[in-house]
Parts: sequence; structure tokens; C-alpha cells
Amino acid sequence: MTNQIEIDHYAEAGVNIDEGTHTVELMSAAVRATYGKEVLAGIGAFGGMFDVSAFKNMQQPVLVASTDGIGTKVHLAAQFNRLHSLGYDIVNHSVNDILVQGAKPLFFLDYLATSKLEAEKMASIVIGMAAACQAVNCALLGGETAEMPGIYMPNTFDVAGTIVGVVERSQALPRDNLTENDVLLGLTSSGPHTNGYSLIRKILANVDLSKTYAELDVPLIDALLAPHRSYLTILQKAMEHPASPIKALIHITGGGFLENIPRVLPKHLAAEIHLNSWPVPALFNFIQQHGNIPLEQMYRVLNMGIGMIIVTAPENVSLLEELITEPLWQIGQLISGEKRVQLK
Repeated sequence: MTNQIEIDHYAEAGVNIDEGTHTVELMSAAVRATYGKEVLAGIGAFGGMFDVSAFKNMQQPVLVASTDGIGTKVHLAAQFNRLHSLGYDIVNHSVNDILVQGAKPLFFLDYLATSKLEAEKMASIVIGMAAACQAVNCALLGGETAEMPGIYMPNTFDVAGTIVGVVERSQALPRDNLTENDVLLGLTSSGPHTNGYSLIRKILANVDLSKTYAELDVPLIDALLAPHRSYLTILQKAMEHPASPIKALIHITGGGFLENIPRVLPKHLAAEIHLNSWPVPALFNFIQQHGNIPLEQMYRVLNMGIGMIIVTAPENVSLLEELITEPLWQIGQLISGEKRVQLK
């Protein structure tokens, strides 16, 4: 007698080990392409190994870590079988989350869970992750692809990930010198990024997503599935400037303007956002009109075309405009108050 479960019996229970092995085979080359000399163990190891001896050249290295997911954007991507961009979504979202504390990414770990494993689909997501990691010099150090029938509904899956980065303690953000009249500069988003999709899906449930509407330049689904931008390479030159003019960075994610901006503010400061100071993309107006959503709710749920905000002194705006090679929108300022956001 034996207690060992044979593989074919396990498959009958809904878990296909062979499909899992095939998934790894399909993604392996892309994942290994993200490895630098710091990666000592990756695919096939029980745990990823990353050499941190380079930290010896830092005065006070601080590790910064974040875990997040894509949310219900995966449902739209699955509906239209466009999964590759989800890899960019989760990596770029995570890169931005630690960037606001001044950190550059070291390595990323992914987690994919599904009701039934389909190797090509899952590998497509991870290959997207690998490409996004390569773009920011980040190792895709490891991950997990879990097949869990009975936990996930049929034809559903989830995507999450963990990122670890490093920053010199003296260069960590936000600074402690935020003051009244500091300027808020906005960098454009590529769309809703990875937030607000439960509301979006509800509003657009009866709308033809494949259609190109007069207000939009592309099919609606293309606008909705545009990958989350990474702001690392855009901001790197400004952050590495000997006298960096950046006092704080704010990633406009879940909670929009109203919830994210206060996260960097001291108790005695608030923020004033000047509506109409940047061109809100037509997609957001389309969503608002179809859902009849109050303006304040839009700014609490969605990024409204601004994915990252820089806080800087007024006299440093021109320097930032020289260091950053895309338009910066002066969208507001800091005012006296108690960690709140005013829409004006």
C-alpha cells in the first residue's frame, strides 16, 4: 500500500502538473533574460538568491518592499484574451509604489493563481512581466503559478507580485521640508492604470467595448487595457541630480487624488488641486458621462490622466522641466490645512 497520489489522479482532481511544467518551460528564457550577475539562483530553486554585496558602497542602504495586485482589470483582459499587458501592469505599478520612497528596484516576485492552468496564457503574462522588469533593470527572481480548482471560479485568475528595492537613507522620500506654496507637478497616465476597474466594468457593462467611439481615437477596450506606466526612467535623472529638486512623489493609485496625496503630507499641510489645469483624457469623461458619476467621486477612484505627482519648491519648476523629457502640468499647490485635498 502507498499513500502517494499518482499524477493522473491529481489531474482528475483538477490540478495538471504537466501543464505547470510546460508553463515554466515557456517562460524560462524571458525570465532568465532579466538576470544580472547579482542573481545566484532563480528558476528551479526553492528560493531566489540575490547578491547584495554592492550595498557595501552605500552609506545606509534601506530596503523598500511592496506587494500589490492588478485587481479586476484581469477580467477585461481575460474577456478579450489580451493577457501580455497584465505583466507590465503589475511590474510597473509595483515599481512606481517604491519609487515614491526614492527606491530603485532590485528584484520582483510574481504570484499567479487560476482555476485551471493554461500554459500559454499564464506564460504570456509572465513574459510581459519579464519585459517590464528588463526595462527597469530589475530581476524577475521567482514566483508561483497556482492551480486551485474550487477556490477560483472557472475561467478566472488573479495576478499579484512583490517588489524589493533599495535607497540610500539620506535620499529617501518624502523629504521633511514640505512647505506651504510648494508646487504639485503632474505626469500623465496612460489610462486608468490598474485602479477603478470594478466601477468601470459596472458602468460599461452594457457598452460595446470593441467599438471606437467618436470621443476616442482607439477602440474602447484598447484605452481600458493600456498598460500601467513606469515613471522610473522618466524621473531618474531628476532624482539623481546632485541637488535633487524633488521633495516628494505621489503615485495616484487606488484612492485617486483624495486618498493618495495626503499620504505624503505633514499634519499641518493640505493640497489644492486646480481642476482644468491639465487635459483630462477623453476616456475619463466617457466613463463619467456613462455612469453619471459625481466629479469628486471620479477624483477619489480614478487618476483622471495624472499617474504621478511631483512636489517641489516653486523656484525649482524650471529645473525639473529641463531634467524631465515630457510635459509637466502644474496641477496645484500645498496650502495650510490638515492632510486633506481640495478640488478647486
